[in-house]
Amino acid sequence: MLLESIQECGDIKGIDPKDYKRLASEIRRFLIKKVSKKGGHLASNLGVVELTMALHLVLDLPKDKLIFDVGHQCYTHKLLSGRREGFDTLRSYGGMSGFPNREESECDIFTTGHSSTSLSMGLGLARARDLKGERHTIVSVIGDGSMTGGMAFEALNNAAELKGNFIIVLNDNGKSIGDNVGGIPVAFEQLRTAPRYNRLKQDVKNTLDRIPNLGGGMVRGLGRAKDAVKQILLPNMYFETMGLTYLGPVDGHNVEAMIRTFRAAKRLNRAVIVHVVTRKGRGYGPAEKDPERFHGIGPFDPKSGLSLSASSKSYTDYISEGLLALGEKDPTVTAITAAMASGTGLLEFSHQFPERYFDVGIAEEHAVSFAAGLAKGGFKPYVCIYSTFLQRAYDQIIHDIALQQANVTLLVDRAGLVGQDGVTHQGMMDSGFLQTVPGLCLMAPRDGKELLNMLEYSLSYEGPLAIRYPRGKAPESLTDSHEPLEYGKGEILFKGRDILLFAAGSMVETGLELQKRFMDDGLSVTLVNVRFIKPFDEDLLRRLAPDHALLVVLEENNQSGGLGQHVADFISRESLPCRLLNTAPPDEFYPHGETAILKKELGLDTEGLYSRILKAWKQGDS
Repeated sequence: MLLESIQECGDIKGIDPKDYKRLASEIRRFLIKKVSKKGGHLASNLGVVELTMALHLVLDLPKDKLIFDVGHQCYTHKLLSGRREGFDTLRSYGGMSGFPNREESECDIFTTGHSSTSLSMGLGLARARDLKGERHTIVSVIGDGSMTGGMAFEALNNAAELKGNFIIVLNDNGKSIGDNVGGIPVAFEQLRTAPRYNRLKQDVKNTLDRIPNLGGGMVRGLGRAKDAVKQILLPNMYFETMGLTYLGPVDGHNVEAMIRTFRAAKRLNRAVIVHVVTRKGRGYGPAEKDPERFHGIGPFDPKSGLSLSASSKSYTDYISEGLLALGEKDPTVTAITAAMASGTGLLEFSHQFPERYFDVGIAEEHAVSFAAGLAKGGFKPYVCIYSTFLQRAYDQIIHDIALQQANVTLLVDRAGLVGQDGVTHQGMMDSGFLQTVPGLCLMAPRDGKELLNMLEYSLSYEGPLAIRYPRGKAPESLTDSHEPLEYGKGEILFKGRDILLFAAGSMVETGLELQKRFMDDGLSVTLVNVRFIKPFDEDLLRRLAPDHALLVVLEENNQSGGLGQHVADFISRESLPCRLLNTAPPDEFYPHGETAILKKELGLDTEGLYSRILKAWKQGDS
């Protein structure tokens, strides 16, 4: 087996070129086998097997630097840099990350997970190299989907001034997670399907090479003629208009062709774009037919492609159901996604109300400001974005929504620990940064039914509103009763006298488990479903705190700026006679792993919280 001969970075260079196709096939079989057991990003990785092989054959890693945009397509890179054994622990706690990770290998220069950043980071590395007088190659690999993010074009604008070599590999497969949208994919399609220009360019070059002693005037004239022909045959060659050299398109599944092109690109002292055309899911029928489902997938049967995970209704499913109901009730309701229609539950809405559904591409900042415009135009926009990606739109939330008091609802998916996608995707900061925004209301549901109630409440709410909810299974209803929602008011689920549990969102379910444990111990517990994180129910806390010796805040968010800190400030201002235990975890980046394991490590599971609360109770009782 050829793959077994690759033990460290550079070993691929010992493979006979006639065996490249065989190695690519072995890599695909290996990835399908491992991802079918552990889950992960499959379609994107199957599409870049030959591309990654060509880069490893041309580059001298880790001296040269290779940056993958987002990084969800780095599995072949990990194999070729000596991490084959790590795939048995892929995305598991303490095991190998599903994204580039600088703690794993010198070949991973950055720990990445967000889109459209690779060009800026690569350009910075290139500038640093040139300032130090060094001579090594910097390569950023970016997908055409990531090019819908404005940050990529900010970097391209800056890269045009570079006087040293910098290779930008445009991995063009026509996809982000789903189909690409907007004008940029149209331009790439024209580049992809313009072989007549490329054939003409090569024919002219071959002819000129055979003519000796061309005069300078003739060369300049031919250069102008070339530009004129280019404008006729390829009107959207905006890369070269910007001052960037464009090479391609190149077959992204032809290793030899890419090797030749990358070697040519290395000889140029400027920023070079190598346009590589690939197919997402290449070599595995189910992934080729449905690359969106196989973009990120749980365990599956490799023969049929069918999922092995038990299906259960998630919070995102409730969002899908709730937004459909709102769309039917109110013609002003609109839904916005940043290239994640499936992940955020908007597919059904897009089918039912296509004229009121907007996929803006991988452009979270634009999505939020666009929503502000829709709101000021008389519509009711719902912006569905994962917590980890909402960070990118923080300025727009402040300036374009809150300052304008725009009637926009932010649906913050994957809030809290997300598990196996790891450090770049954990949603542990949104509650903290959203609470700093003046005039923004923040809510968190305890179960699926309450999420639907919050969506209904949001329809008549005036002003900026955010609803945060976790990844994964949603209990339909944790209790038989659901009190009507009232602005800034919490809900008492159990009334006791010893310990007051002030629980937000996903932690209400944990609070119910704790209430039962303490009741068995003879301790009486009051459990409050906070509902509104900002503003939280100060009147309720003012009434309840004096009757309880210990107040415990339960939340799934980092400590800084979280609910616990705001409650602590309130207790201090009001001089309330109770002790506070803030259980929020410290301000850290949390690794990948199963959510249950992460909660146990952070002391956020029922057993860990029970021990911490009981210890605090006994300390006060002594």
